[in-house]
Amino acid sequence: MRAVGLHEFGGPEVLRVIELPEPHAGPGEVRVRVHAAAVNPSDTLLRSGVHASALAGVPGPYVPGMDVAGVIDEIGPRTVTDLSVGDQVMAMLLPVTPTPEGTLENSGGGYVEYVVRPASWVVRAPAGVSHEAAATLPMNGLTALLALDQLALAPGSTLAVVGAAGALGSYLVQMASNAGLTVVADAAPADEALVRESGAAIVVARGSEVVKGIQAHFPDGVDAVADVALLGPALFDVVRDGGTLLRIRHADEPGGYQAESTRDIRVLTPFVPDYAGRTDKLDEIRRLAEAGVLIPRVAKTLTAAEAPDAHRRFAAGGVRGRLVLTF
Repeated sequence: MRAVGLHEFGGPEVLRVIELPEPHAGPGEVRVRVHAAAVNPSDTLLRSGVHASALAGVPGPYVPGMDVAGVIDEIGPRTVTDLSVGDQVMAMLLPVTPTPEGTLENSGGGYVEYVVRPASWVVRAPAGVSHEAAATLPMNGLTALLALDQLALAPGSTLAVVGAAGALGSYLVQMASNAGLTVVADAAPADEALVRESGAAIVVARGSEVVKGIQAHFPDGVDAVADVALLGPALFDVVRDGGTLLRIRHADEPGGYQAESTRDIRVLTPFVPDYAGRTDKLDEIRRLAEAGVLIPRVAKTLTAAEAPDAHRRFAAGGVRGRLVLTF
């Protein structure tokens, strides 16, 4: 089958169209004929070698991609599922997974024509949504849902989202607003209307003055802040005593940072693999999209052969929504 993968880590140029053995669904599994795969930050990290040391000695090629949408075309024997051949579906994948020994194994990602996963990893795509749009939902939607589940804020609580115009930030604003939270979010002038449409009650200027902007509206601090933009510990200053800072990456990941406050502020870091295979959670993302709460945004579609260009466009910044590869 056709795939996009890499044999060595590096820049976008290491991505190549390759041929891999075609997989088939075994017991408990379904096979998806992939029509669209979203390009995410995690894909660029895998490609550039962030996992290189942990994958030393693990045979390639390595295939990026955490989000796919397509059609069920095989259901394995003795598989218990309400899915049927021909259903339009979406799934979140983990291209590399931990082993019991603490290393990583090459599980294969979504830049492929066919993926096989346990049935619990796959749900129907939202009705009326294209493959390309559906492919933008699973990983970012589940990350936003996990973040809100961890925060467990009561309706009426205040949440600041920094990095609100991006794909993850936008989903977080939309879901938080739908949950009854008061959302203050940052935006550049060109993105202000988009962020307000996502559900932000208050919009402050993006950039170096974002802390002062939030403090101007909430001098005693917000209940929680989600640092989608990886701004760092400066955001402790916008959180009330007893509140929460939610950072998107751990300290040992690119863009991550140590986060310790001298005040009574807890720090959370959502780890989206915790929701891998959670049919209930992924199906909640489907329901939110069907209800119009989550609005998927496709920045541009490209062919599989254009994957290097997609990674270059992503690295250049300013992409609103997700770049999507089609197969």
